[in-house]
Amino acid sequence: MSSIAELNPIPLWKHFARLCEIPRPSKHEDEVVAYIVGFCKERGLDVELDQIGNVIVRKPATPGMEDRRILALQSHVDMVPQKNADSDHDFLKDPIRPQIDGEWVTATGTTLGADNGIGVAAILALLESTEIPHPPLEALLTINEEAGMTGAKQLQPGYFDAELLLNLDTEDEGELYVGCAGGVDINIQLPYAAEAIPQGYKTFKLGVRGLRGGHSGLDIDKGRGNANRIANRIVDATAREIPELRIAALDGGSLRNAIPRESFTTVAIPVDATDKLQEVLAGESAAIIRELDNEDRLEISLEAAEAPAGVVDPGTQQKLIRALRCCPNGVERMSTALDGIAETSNNLARVVTEEEDGESRIRIQCLVRSLSDSARDQHALDVAAAFELAGAAVSLDNPYPGWTPNMQSPLLALMKDVYREMEGGEPAVKVIHAGLECGLLAKPYPHWDMVSFGPTIRRAHSPEERVHIESVGNFWEYFLKVVAAIPSSY
Repeated sequence: MSSIAELNPIPLWKHFARLCEIPRPSKHEDEVVAYIVGFCKERGLDVELDQIGNVIVRKPATPGMEDRRILALQSHVDMVPQKNADSDHDFLKDPIRPQIDGEWVTATGTTLGADNGIGVAAILALLESTEIPHPPLEALLTINEEAGMTGAKQLQPGYFDAELLLNLDTEDEGELYVGCAGGVDINIQLPYAAEAIPQGYKTFKLGVRGLRGGHSGLDIDKGRGNANRIANRIVDATAREIPELRIAALDGGSLRNAIPRESFTTVAIPVDATDKLQEVLAGESAAIIRELDNEDRLEISLEAAEAPAGVVDPGTQQKLIRALRCCPNGVERMSTALDGIAETSNNLARVVTEEEDGESRIRIQCLVRSLSDSARDQHALDVAAAFELAGAAVSLDNPYPGWTPNMQSPLLALMKDVYREMEGGEPAVKVIHAGLECGLLAKPYPHWDMVSFGPTIRRAHSPEERVHIESVGNFWEYFLKVVAAIPSSY
């Protein structure tokens, strides 16, 4: 087990270290679910799986707290599988390799899974304890939050008696969240005719690397570069100077909810246009680096590549380049009701060429988020229109609602009181431009009074994800004080 298991608080960190050993990318949670079920059974806890595979656990109150209100605890067991291009990590087989880096815990070349492994670890530590005072507990550990919120979306009524719920899935110590954005996936397919590469052409691979990336909700307002946008800009600039340029392959971004850090484009040009290609690349690269002064690790490279089997037909290529330029990306509108919070945004997440059943197509994925469900739907239509004009087939999939804030929440008032007693000040009460499961959980359990909180996590959904060690200790202490303060009535 990693040395992080020796960090304080040991009850939490030992469980997080164990979770790091178990592969748990989204849609592949069977092993971690089996582990949690076995863990609960060994300790005599009431545990079951619902019809979709969420883990539901019940634990009686500690002596003297039987009359307290039932408290539900919720986190998701899956993690975002992101790695650097030079990593050979297999998220289906290999353990995460956490390491202590000063005040932080991070991973080696991959996402860490602190989102939401720290929350899961906190719940497991409380379920395991025979000494920590607590009211009757109900735990909900959901599957596939990161790739569609399947567990929360398909949760059915009737499993829970609690009226209070703590969601342990936000990423700033000292902040309490009472609302979140909803979202919708946009899946785009643009077919093309694969043509033979013309005679007298040379092939190159354009690489965009080293961008900061990050969470497509939490970090979308930070002005970070999008590798797909950068690569398309360079290809467009080159095609304007070398009209004979042909795109052979695209592979940009990886996940719909991660700002793309890397993009690779294979292009073919006439041999005698090589100098012009280098000239355009140098000019565009210099301009992009000047513009993105917050991306100090950005690297734009060009190297010779093997001749491709085929290239995109010219008509489709031009439509693709124009559509990608027109596609909205980043913040569409800031909230006028909540200072500093993005209301509506889009992430141009994935651009890739693929062959299937003898057909060639370009597949593009976007994720629109909004605090307003109607604004979410309208902006999704904006994004779709850019590609529909190019002749692409577009579908809007997996919509999920936002979570409407309740500033008069009794649970929120209790948690503010506990925070004041601990810290002597006020916690920040916020709404987040990201998807929390609370919005979906409110459908089968509309009576739930919910608040979300967590330790400080940075660069979630990227290989530079890290969690602040001291904040985990503070989060754990606060969590236990809130649990102990749950009353018999308000």
